[in-house]
Amino acid sequence: MFSGIVESLGYVTGLVSEGVGCRLEVEDELVGTTIKVADSAAVNGCCLTVINTSGNKFEFQAGPETLARTNLGTLTIGSRVNLERALQVGDRLGGHFVSGHIDGQGELVRVEDLGDWQDYYFKIPPELSIQMASKGSVTVDGVSLTIVKCEDGLFSVALIPYTLKVTTLGIRKIGDKVNIETDILAKYVQRLYENKKI
Repeated sequence: MFSGIVESLGYVTGLVSEGVGCRLEVEDELVGTTIKVADSAAVNGCCLTVINTSGNKFEFQAGPETLARTNLGTLTIGSRVNLERALQVGDRLGGHFVSGHIDGQGELVRVEDLGDWQDYYFKIPPELSIQMASKGSVTVDGVSLTIVKCEDGLFSVALIPYTLKVTTLGIRKIGDKVNIETDILAKYVQRLYENKKI
């Protein structure tokens, strides 16, 4: 379980093909000093298990489902990634409850420049729109955000200068794909509603 509060920006330092999957090596001074084998970490919002550590470097394996559903398959050496270690009991919850299970990908289609602030608009599959509401929570590349506008196949978020500086969202360009996780509470509400209609 995570909160969507990115702890650090890591660098991809290794990518090794492993049949239908791949091995991903990340380097980060903050996370790398404390993370251990078998720990969970969110990489661009995707929960992965640490399989190896060496100094400030740590490795994950990503299978075909993960590579198909997330933007991890598009990473290259030198790519920046958002990192968050799993929550511990008693931690402050600054964002919202995030599982690290990506629901699908969105595409950045518009940026409105408001000086230091920016509004980002993402195109998403219609089935994800059902689980979103204005002023609700969403996770974009592992970043907990509040939805501003929401309609079929599109939503927007307002990004403060701090978020643009300390996450990968600040370097996203039009056409970039991002990992989307909708609010877990919305999933349960949708499921209850669908079952009530049966």
